[in-house]
Amino acid sequence: MVGPLVVAGVSVSRRGEELLKEIGVRDSKSLSPRRREHLYGEILKVSERVHWEEIPPGEIDRVVRTGRKYRKLNYLEAQYFARVIDELGAPRVTVDAADAVPERFGNVISDHLRKPCAVLSLHRADRNFAEVSAASIVAKVLRDRSIERLKDGLGDFGSGYPSDPATRVFFSERMRRGAPLPDFARGSWKTWARLQETLDSAF
Repeated sequence: MVGPLVVAGVSVSRRGEELLKEIGVRDSKSLSPRRREHLYGEILKVSERVHWEEIPPGEIDRVVRTGRKYRKLNYLEAQYFARVIDELGAPRVTVDAADAVPERFGNVISDHLRKPCAVLSLHRADRNFAEVSAASIVAKVLRDRSIERLKDGLGDFGSGYPSDPATRVFFSERMRRGAPLPDFARGSWKTWARLQETLDSAF
């Protein structure tokens, strides 16, 4: 609902892959924020290179509102994946596909690469490949930190995800008072319209 979308990548050696498994790197969604923060530091030590990019809310809104089918958020993410991969400079990468069709997601990434790289795009790669899990952890930690900074000026609105009741309640109350959406809101997301519908039906 709010904040940037963070895309991250890590480059590791074969030994680095084993070390990631040994320190407990796995699907970031199964880890607590505290555990992710701890592993973040370990991942930086183990990795040969780490790079990330932030997609600002305004850019997300632009493509969601104006993009054609297959050229919306997934397409934008693929472009940012390509930026990350170019910075890593690896000869081959595995990515967690953000598209219902993994091959299509991989093809879009490949089309936007400036450097040669073999792209393997798979569903659930963040569960099955330690290096992809590590990249997901890095992305989540950096997004969490960004969200915490945003709270400094607005108050505690939870995680910022639409699935978080605390986030929905916080912004519902702001909307009830007539407060405008903050500039870091992803205003194109349907969650905002649903919240407004709920408020309208209450009167």
